[in-house]
Amino acid sequence: MDSRSHSQPEESAPSPSLDDCLKLLKGERDEQRLAGLLLVTKFCKGDDAVSLRKIYDAVGLRFLDRLLWTGLGKGNNSANSSENRDAYLQLSVTVLAAFCRVPEIASSEDMVSKVPPILELMLKESGSSILEECYEFLYLVTNATGDGVTTLHESGGMKVLAFQMSTFADGSRLMELAIRLLQLMLSKLSLEIITNDYLSELSTIVTVVAREFAVLHNALKFESLHLLTAVLSSNYSAPLHEALRVMPDGKWSMYMRVGVVAILQNRVAPAEKLQALILAESIVSIKGEEWLIGKIDLPDIQDSIPSDRCLLLVLESSRVEIAVLLNELAYLKYEASKNTSSTAESFFSKQRNVAIAFSLVEKIIRLISNIAESEGGLIDDNTFMKVMNGLNETIGVVLEYLQDAKEHERKKGNDLLASVRLVGSYLAETPHACKEKVRELLQYMLSIEGEDEPSPFYSVFFLLPMLCQTTMEIEGCKDLVSSGMYKAVAECLIKLIGPGRIMVEDDGCIFLACDTILNLLLKKEQVRFPMDESTSIHLLKALAYWTENSNDPTIIMMASCICALLFDSTSEEALVNNPYFDSNSLNSLSRLFARSLASWGQGAPYGKKEDMDLLEIVTAGYSRWAHRFPHIEEAVER
Repeated sequence: MDSRSHSQPEESAPSPSLDDCLKLLKGERDEQRLAGLLLVTKFCKGDDAVSLRKIYDAVGLRFLDRLLWTGLGKGNNSANSSENRDAYLQLSVTVLAAFCRVPEIASSEDMVSKVPPILELMLKESGSSILEECYEFLYLVTNATGDGVTTLHESGGMKVLAFQMSTFADGSRLMELAIRLLQLMLSKLSLEIITNDYLSELSTIVTVVAREFAVLHNALKFESLHLLTAVLSSNYSAPLHEALRVMPDGKWSMYMRVGVVAILQNRVAPAEKLQALILAESIVSIKGEEWLIGKIDLPDIQDSIPSDRCLLLVLESSRVEIAVLLNELAYLKYEASKNTSSTAESFFSKQRNVAIAFSLVEKIIRLISNIAESEGGLIDDNTFMKVMNGLNETIGVVLEYLQDAKEHERKKGNDLLASVRLVGSYLAETPHACKEKVRELLQYMLSIEGEDEPSPFYSVFFLLPMLCQTTMEIEGCKDLVSSGMYKAVAECLIKLIGPGRIMVEDDGCIFLACDTILNLLLKKEQVRFPMDESTSIHLLKALAYWTENSNDPTIIMMASCICALLFDSTSEEALVNNPYFDSNSLNSLSRLFARSLASWGQGAPYGKKEDMDLLEIVTAGYSRWAHRFPHIEEAVER
């Protein structure tokens, strides 16, 4: 036994224990503490919060501060320690990052106060090996306390991120920490604050993250998606949208398209596909509908993506999302238990999501309309037919949702109004699509109100392009008259041009309403359309108000034409005796006809054939009823 035992190698010395480390850290001399800190790295590998807390308490804050400042070259004895400065810096940052794995330490005021010097270090040592530990320190501190986020923002953290992220390798640990750091900042700070202070930096960061979203195929791809969606779909993202819109390098939007296509064409969770649709909607808002089509020209994207792939995927995914969400909304409205906070919260969440899908489909309708008008070759006939079939299916789903709401006698709701808007956008381009279903639902759709509307306006407004086209035919006029909803069109026009008018972005809708009323009046004999006196009176007053201070020849002729046709069914005496009509309106109408008929017999009054056609209607009407309107006759012949 003895000989065997003597032949064995000598046992190695036991490794230092935590107690040995603590004894050194509590020593009186800096040399002892430095030796103890070097041993600390052995106990900093895991997340042993108890050991880390003991070590942190043993080191003491003053020594940690001196070590960091010496490493930065700002300590009292830094001149004598220049040869050891890098080692001190490395040791300081490593230990600080380790300590911050304990949330109580990370959230302390002492750690928050170290955010500015760590940022300063990151700018000086942007290529060093300690950069990853600097990012880890910042992430842990900001994750533990809102004060850390505020300090990071106020100390120029966005500038550091914007400066460094473009140098990080795709999918690297540094990139991952930077993206997660940005997510934390966005979760605890308003985007309004960030864009006000660091708009340029934020736009740079978006372009970097867009590349990660495109080229990665791991969990960081989804982290990038979530970050981009949060930044670009916020209520405060308008300045960022504008900054990206004018950015000379457009590669970032191609990267976005590659990423969106990858998400939508693969088997991923429905929530991730919804995020991709939200992001796509934001990009289309920035770059226009043409972003959905076009060639991908990026040197680092090897896989060939057909130019129409994004368009078809977005449409199909939106169609599926709309079908699912509308079905869930219907259940929550008509079958789920009422008056519970969870039901209300779920309803509004789904309502927001379906609005995104609606918006994308509207933009696709606009894209297809522009392509059809330009007769260009942006997409081939096969793709065009696929899109039209997809749109037909989508609109069919929306009409079924409206049918369900009609059967439940619901007329008020932003979800219903948004549905009418989408249907109206489609019917503006294809007014005879889903003909029988639209005819069945027309009266109901024109009666729908938004949550904050006292009476229907926007539902009529959204359907005006379709109504203007369908009333060019007898059948369309009969549908509108038989339902009595011509009054809704007249009331919409009154709200657009009368006192207290509702301001809208596009004045063209006013002429759509005028043309619809004009179509009805010109075919009144065939469709037996006697406009009721009350509607006629209020419309005449609104037209008088609209033209009183206008010099636009088209407005003058359009208003004169409608009034001329309305006067066929009344007289000056009847108007004056009506309590809702006043002499001021009669005087305004007299001046209106005096202006419009001033060029009678002088050819086209304003050089437009359309105005000449209207003038013919006005003059023919005037010859029929002038004897019943002495006040107007006097003004015209004066």
